[in-house]
Amino acid sequence: MMLEQGKIVSIEDRIPKLKQQRKKKANRRLIFLLIFFLFLIALVVYFQSPLSNIKAIKVSGNTVFSNETIVDQSGLTEDMNIWKVDEAEIEQVLLKLPEMKEVKVATEFPNTVVISVKEHKRVAYIMEGEDYIPVLENGKTLSVKGESEFPASAPILFQFSEGNVLEKMIVSLGQLPEEVRNSISEIHATPKETDKEAITLYMNDGYEVIATLATFVDKMSHYPAIVAQLDPEVKGIIDLEVGSYFKPYGEGGANENEKEQEEEVEE
Repeated sequence: MMLEQGKIVSIEDRIPKLKQQRKKKANRRLIFLLIFFLFLIALVVYFQSPLSNIKAIKVSGNTVFSNETIVDQSGLTEDMNIWKVDEAEIEQVLLKLPEMKEVKVATEFPNTVVISVKEHKRVAYIMEGEDYIPVLENGKTLSVKGESEFPASAPILFQFSEGNVLEKMIVSLGQLPEEVRNSISEIHATPKETDKEAITLYMNDGYEVIATLATFVDKMSHYPAIVAQLDPEVKGIIDLEVGSYFKPYGEGGANENEKEQEEEVEE
């Protein structure tokens, strides 16, 4: 069968088009290679020049430590090449700070380092001389001196000796809702023959609370609900050792006559 005349294409007619297509492919390859080569040159220049040095160090999540303290401890400086930053090593260095709980270090192109931290909360203070020594939620006390001014953010512990009772007290404070913990002004160890873990709390709202560490977290977690049932104009002692009872103050403090006025409160 003979091909139709209109569909026959001469080889001579196709050659110029083939040459043109090959030329376009060659040009595209040349442009790609040129761009790739320029990109490599730019990378070399970037790595070898101050352009790759750290230009910004961002710190977030810190409340106790200043940005400057964290940056100094990290060892980062603005003349350091950002690609030489060892994120894992810096995290381990910062975790050595006594109040540091979690650390995450990340580099962001082209020249920024971001340090995100989470600090242990200060759950209490121990008075030592005229200084207040912070106690952390992990049970550790800071070896450095605390603030000399009265701390309003956490209770102060009195008459606690080092040992299981103090450790249990600190752990219990860490388990309390922050609202309740911040409402406590002072906690005194008041052991009895029948209960070595008895404690007395003085609250910022004027109430006194008698409790025991065995049930401290469970009962004190309901403190706002307990106080809501009381007359705010009448202060006194809230006894949480067995059940929950309120005894108003008398002229000389709680006495025998006031025992008749004992009022049970619901948790």
